[in-house]
Amino acid sequence: MGAEVGAAGAAGGGGGGGPDIRRLLLAITLMMAVVVGTNLLFGPGPEPNAPETTVDPGAVPGSAGDAAADAVRVPGEAAPGDFSFEGADNPPSAEPSPEPADSIAERLVQVETPLFRITLSNYGATVRSVELLRYRSFAEDGPAQLVPPGARQVLGGLWAYGTGADTVSLSRFPFSVTPSDGLRLGTADGSGAGPDSASLVFRYDHPSGQFFSEIRYTFTVDSYMVHVDGRLPQLPAPDRTTLVVDMAPGLAVNELRAAEDRRMTAFSGNRLDDGIRARPLERVDSPERIDGPLLWAAVKSKFFLHAVLPLRGGGSGGTGTTPSFLAGLSVRPGAPGTVPSIRVATPVSPSGAYAYRTYLGPMERERLVNAGDELEEVNPYGWRFFRPIVRPFVGIVIWLMNYLHETLLLSYGWVLIVIGLLMRILMWPLYQKSMRAQVKGMAVTPLLQELQRKYADDREKLQRETLKLYKEHGVNPMAGCLPMLLPWPVLIALFFVFQNTIQLRGEPFLWLPDLSAPDPFYALPLFLGASMFLLQFISMRAAGTANPQMKMLMYIMPPLMTFIFWNFASGLNLYYSVVNIATIPQQVLIAKQRKKAMATGPGLRKPGVGAPKS
Repeated sequence: MGAEVGAAGAAGGGGGGGPDIRRLLLAITLMMAVVVGTNLLFGPGPEPNAPETTVDPGAVPGSAGDAAADAVRVPGEAAPGDFSFEGADNPPSAEPSPEPADSIAERLVQVETPLFRITLSNYGATVRSVELLRYRSFAEDGPAQLVPPGARQVLGGLWAYGTGADTVSLSRFPFSVTPSDGLRLGTADGSGAGPDSASLVFRYDHPSGQFFSEIRYTFTVDSYMVHVDGRLPQLPAPDRTTLVVDMAPGLAVNELRAAEDRRMTAFSGNRLDDGIRARPLERVDSPERIDGPLLWAAVKSKFFLHAVLPLRGGGSGGTGTTPSFLAGLSVRPGAPGTVPSIRVATPVSPSGAYAYRTYLGPMERERLVNAGDELEEVNPYGWRFFRPIVRPFVGIVIWLMNYLHETLLLSYGWVLIVIGLLMRILMWPLYQKSMRAQVKGMAVTPLLQELQRKYADDREKLQRETLKLYKEHGVNPMAGCLPMLLPWPVLIALFFVFQNTIQLRGEPFLWLPDLSAPDPFYALPLFLGASMFLLQFISMRAAGTANPQMKMLMYIMPPLMTFIFWNFASGLNLYYSVVNIATIPQQVLIAKQRKKAMATGPGLRKPGVGAPKS
């Protein structure tokens, strides 16, 4: 009976999001049915979301008149007026008149580091383009791009003051830029020439002298994290102000499978009181909110991320001593053919100062961990209730992958093969214990069947005699299942790592052009199904061909699992195929022990113990 459990060990993980999750749940349900069912059939005798949580949908007001019902409150601070995320589109009378649009031409400046090239506009100091130089786009020529087409106001600011109905859109003003020719930090080859960090400063002063805004972006040579701080006019007490920042309205498609990339694009927020909430953007058909206080807000695709975080160790503007939080996240779907609106609110201090951090880059787990506030959970591994168990194993698996790749100089394809062999070696004792328990159970099956015939009309007597039989022969009805359940957290962690980790993105191996994408020839899913069939065939031969249930499983399970894993990442299927092949020697050994047990019948009876008495 080792084949079915071998298949369960090989398919112990699950899918990513959406349909992958459903396929994973189906796979796990089938594998659990196989593991438990085989103990019932041949042993001693009969015996949750796609995304983690849905954001609370709220009626985000569309005009300043709805603001009173939509106030944003930050712990430890007064409410910033009756503030609405969706401030009036038309500027209030208090807003200074902007310069005529044609009086000052738009200027674009670039900041380049060894990691990315960012293009910013002098109008509102907004981000127009983020190219990740160490990652190439598979959707078009050139580096991976974060900003989707049509997005022109990433990190644009809306200043809400007074009652919150008074707003100033900073993106309408032409700022001066210092240095005017942009920045260049380090070199593309990582030699470190140039400064380790530098700032790009934008400033606007209204001709009347009644309004000004200063925005400073600070870049570091080896970081995707950008520090943003700024100043706005100081208002008399008790007026409080808030800055509403435009986030990326989704991320640009960078994968060959554009539909999958869009399906996995989601927004999320980490609430201080009840953890992470997330929702795919394609499911947003009405305005939604995640109310603060937030530790971070994010927009992610399968491999890339734009996140906004408060400045560590400071209050509003980074000048206080109490923790700083984001005030909330708002999402409003765009009209057909337009991008949605995703905004995050950050408090402004009474002096008019504000500060936050923004991450623009790949979902490299080590960098996200270093950012703090559980930013690594923006790419969750497993379901919410299971993550505390899975999380430690995820860190170990990723460390092992990086160690084998960077220290032993193995390609990631060979890394997956080595990890598959190591996992089978490490799980050998548990697997062996499970299989021996099943063999022991099979040996007493004739005695159990005799009891069932004898006490067919007395279920209470049958139960007592069955328990007595188990005790006399040292048989535990669940002993075949429990050893196989213990490694499941590891197997599930491995699934999510190999399905979604950015280390495998674009990595070729043998005929596979990309270990993070499906096998273009579907050879691995077919091989995986064939290896499952072989494992079950070996088990059936040992159990004898007279058992119709095992024969049915042998012909149904491999094709079904092949279908489930058909479009999974090729790296994942490579790992599972290696595990199946590495299981064959142990399966042969167990099959021999099973065959011997069946030949001797109840020969596992403890010395000196007779057959159970009626």
